[in-house]
Amino acid sequence: MALMGAELLLFPTAIGSEPILDCDSKGHWQRCMQGHSAANLVPVIAANRIGIEKVVPDDKNAFQESELKFYGGSFLTDETGKIEVCAGADEETVLLHEYDLDEIRDFRMSWGVFRDRRPEMYKIITE
Repeated sequence: MALMGAELLLFPTAIGSEPILDCDSKGHWQRCMQGHSAANLVPVIAANRIGIEKVVPDDKNAFQESELKFYGGSFLTDETGKIEVCAGADEETVLLHEYDLDEIRDFRMSWGVFRDRRPEMYKIITE
């Protein structure tokens, strides 16, 4: 997306507890989004739900019951993936951060990330 001119990457999500795996994937989710930012030298804005969603058993869902707790943690990174501001797990909030898009563009161009890429080496994944 950065190659096509994206100046910010927006990731609206609804992710939380893993009822089958019994693990907390919040840290992994954040690091993946930070990696997208760092690899492309583009800030990431990641929004995530909070609260609990329950599936109540009935004949339409074969009497299955489950519950998913969304872990919040929405955050904004700078262009290197550093988290600038982060929300809590249980609070509705608005996160604000000011970006100088011209400065970020100049920073990105000063690195060789796009200049030195070799798309012929990964052609198979672009077909």
